[in-house]
Amino acid sequence: MDIRKVKKLIELMEESDIQEIDFKEGEESVRISRAMGSSVSTNFVPQQAATPVAAEPETPSEVIPKGHVIKAPMVGNFYRAPSPNSPPFVELGQHIKEGETVCIIESMKMMNQIESDKSGVIEMILVGNGETVEFDQPLVTIV
Repeated sequence: MDIRKVKKLIELMEESDIQEIDFKEGEESVRISRAMGSSVSTNFVPQQAATPVAAEPETPSEVIPKGHVIKAPMVGNFYRAPSPNSPPFVELGQHIKEGETVCIIESMKMMNQIESDKSGVIEMILVGNGETVEFDQPLVTIV
C-alpha cells in the first residue's frame, strides 16, 4: 500500500471528527484510529496473517540500552521494512554486518536507509514501526 494513501487518510481523518478508519486494498489493510481524541496512530496488517505475531519490543524511556546503539541521524518516521508487506530489514537475534540496512527513516518525503556502523547481533529494536523519531534517538542495539 502506498504510504501517500495512508498519509492522505490521516489528513482526512484529522480534518473530521472520525475516530477510526479501516481501509483494505488487495491483500493489505490499514486501520487508523485516534487515541484520546488528539493523536492518530496507524497499524499495517497483512490480511493473510492469521497466526498471532509477537509484538515489537518496547523500551521505557528510563531504560538505558546496552551494547552498541545505532541512533537516528535525523528526525522522521521510522520504518522496519521497505513497504508494509515486505519483511523487516532486521529481526531480534539476527547477525548483521557493517553497512547492512537496519531501517528506513522517512524525512521530508525522502526515504533514507540507515545502515549499521558495526557488525554484530541485533539485541533490541527500540522503536515501533511507523513511529516518529528524533535526532540522536536510539533505534537499535547491537552486541
